[in-house]
Amino acid sequence: MNGAQTLLNALVNAGVTVCFANPGTSEMHLVMSIGKTDSVRPVLCLFEGVATGAADGYARMTDKPAITLLHLGPGLSNGMANLHNARKAHVPLVNIVGDHATHHLQYETPLRSDVPAHARICSDWVGISQSPDDLAAAGLKAVEAAMTGSGKIATLIVPANHAWETANTPSPPPVSMPGMARVQPDVIDDIAALLKNGKPSALLLGGRGLREHALAVAGAIANATGADILSETFPAHIHRGAGRVKTTRVPYFVEKAVEFLQKYDQIILVGGLIPVAFFAYPDTPSLLAKTDCTITTLTTCDQCPLSALKLLAGKLNVRHSGILQEQIRLPQPSGKLTAQAIGRSLNDLLPENAILSDEAVTSALEIFACTEGAAPHDWLGITGGSIGQGLPVSLGAAIACPDRKVIALQADGSAMYTVQTLWTMAREKTDVTVILMNNRSYAILNIELARVGAGQTNEKTLSMFNLAPPDIDWVQIAGGMGVPATRATTVEEFHQQLTGAMRQKGPFLIDAVL
Repeated sequence: MNGAQTLLNALVNAGVTVCFANPGTSEMHLVMSIGKTDSVRPVLCLFEGVATGAADGYARMTDKPAITLLHLGPGLSNGMANLHNARKAHVPLVNIVGDHATHHLQYETPLRSDVPAHARICSDWVGISQSPDDLAAAGLKAVEAAMTGSGKIATLIVPANHAWETANTPSPPPVSMPGMARVQPDVIDDIAALLKNGKPSALLLGGRGLREHALAVAGAIANATGADILSETFPAHIHRGAGRVKTTRVPYFVEKAVEFLQKYDQIILVGGLIPVAFFAYPDTPSLLAKTDCTITTLTTCDQCPLSALKLLAGKLNVRHSGILQEQIRLPQPSGKLTAQAIGRSLNDLLPENAILSDEAVTSALEIFACTEGAAPHDWLGITGGSIGQGLPVSLGAAIACPDRKVIALQADGSAMYTVQTLWTMAREKTDVTVILMNNRSYAILNIELARVGAGQTNEKTLSMFNLAPPDIDWVQIAGGMGVPATRATTVEEFHQQLTGAMRQKGPFLIDAVL
């Protein structure tokens, strides 16, 4: 076998079954190997940012890595924005990046670059194969690194000749994956003591602490101690809806977040991070909790929140369950189409166990609030703030969970960053309904412009945020990429179109003109 074949065998033995690919010449031998096996599903993406974002969405739903197949330094760089989001989501992901053959690197070719330097920007682990004989072992190390804790970004760089040359060493057997660390008993004792002292307290959950079973235990602890349950502002993956323990998100805007957190003397982090402002603003704090608030960590993002919460519940002698969210039916409005109206339609029509990928930006807050009492569902947030994640994450989630309806809540401006995703959705026949929030602007930037105190605006300033004229025709764009689409300008039109989309399988786009 050549090096590429041994690498692929090692990846398959380690549990890799999906490859999101945008390959080039240096990756051709791995492309050939994938083409000869039934064990790996190749998913062609027309832009590297789609591949990396889809791998993120896949990992959020499976807790295991897909591989991306990327071409040299420029290809890796094209995928870097969504690798940033994936890294902030703490998910496992393996990049396989081809490089020039070792004997060719001495020449200044058009695509020659410092691939390891590119990789180190967005990776927790970077490996470079030394020969075709170590390629398989390097692949296993990449998967092992990706599966550390809740998940890491691992990038393996493969010189082209290592892929095509004969490998004299067979693929090594798979190794046991490290998984998540356990919390020490003294930490449990300290947190239990805090929750018994009577001070206003909150459990701030993030990462896998927002999954259903961990939420249930956290809810029981909260019910027994009087603590509140909070979630990160932008959760990677939260289970919510009727029948699940409700959390309250820390607000996005600094002033509201500071006011909201003032009530707490103690915040206990369960897979979450210390709450800080998304950006710095004039005359506003970076840290959102009050200065004398005690912030303590029960689990980091790499420690198992469920086991820690169970130990904590046992230490506190918790006997009762948490309070579950009731199903809430909201009345349907009429007339003008707004974000709230879209949220109310979703509240009514959302199928059980649907997956929502959120990049609705300015529309997200109202939709999130309206779906609180909807059927149980998964919500995938924009973790790293780099726009262009929503469509690819929904694609990856649909590949991971083909029997569940996926809904992409997608702002129009950020959709243009990875619009190529629509083509892959059509090609792969994914069951994704895209709700395109069309306000013809980067609306969040209009808000931020006012908040940073940059001065009086004028027409020229605002032109850098407006997406019209010309109007972007999303029905034609979607249709041109093989995705059926409709346009809604009223509440009644939207509700009717969403009803149809929820009843059918396959990709569909609704251009919701707000």
